[in-house]
Amino acid sequence: MDISHGVAFSQPCRVRGGTYDDLAGASLVIIAAGVNQKPGETRIQLLERNAAVLRSIIREIVRVCPETILLVVSNPVDLLTAIALKLSGFPPSRVIGSGTVLDTARLKYLLGHQLGVDGRNVHAFIIGEHGDSELAVWSSANISGIDLDDYCDSRGIQPDYHALFESVRNAAYEIIMGKGATYYGIAMSVLRIATCIVRGEHSVLPVSTFAAGHYGLDEVCIGLPCIVGRTGIETILDIPLDPEEQQRLQSSARTLHNALSELDLSQ
Repeated sequence: MDISHGVAFSQPCRVRGGTYDDLAGASLVIIAAGVNQKPGETRIQLLERNAAVLRSIIREIVRVCPETILLVVSNPVDLLTAIALKLSGFPPSRVIGSGTVLDTARLKYLLGHQLGVDGRNVHAFIIGEHGDSELAVWSSANISGIDLDDYCDSRGIQPDYHALFESVRNAAYEIIMGKGATYYGIAMSVLRIATCIVRGEHSVLPVSTFAAGHYGLDEVCIGLPCIVGRTGIETILDIPLDPEEQQRLQSSARTLHNALSELDLSQ
């Protein structure tokens, strides 16, 4: 009801509650359902409860729109994307997690602010887990084609990269502490991904996807730069990483793989 009250500020559309049958023919289904962590509950226990939620949802989605693209937003997004991939039986190109799109947007904004340049001209990625083991790819970062270090030298700027990254990684914790949950940033990120799919933009976004051998990774869904278009994930891009970044990405993948291996999805 509340969302429909804002239609007058946007464009004509119809907002209503429906049933799974209303999804018939949908080209994109966004999954934001999930349960909150209880006091004293372990991460794995939370995952098991969210896996149960996903199981009931995906069963119905597969029934009514078996050709759709799934966009998973619920956290922990990489693990739930992997679960959605297994439960749906869809090809990996049609099961996408919101990944590190928001983290990357935060990095671009903060770095642009510190360098005195529009964040849209900052080209840098956060990849890996959307969580504590994520990493910033500084080695290939640039400002409109100018190497980041060269740009900083030319402007006499010495950014504190570690502090910038910590600000990105801890942003969600600070927002949750302040107002209880994150809403707006992730909503804008999901809109960006959905628009890219619906319009067939072929844009590069660091979404969560099944690694399938890229970067030496396998059997894990993780945030990587991908070309995203009307059919979902079209290509995973292997951007250059220095040895330390490659090692940290491998470590991030192990963190996710270990957590997923503790789940029982056979129920």
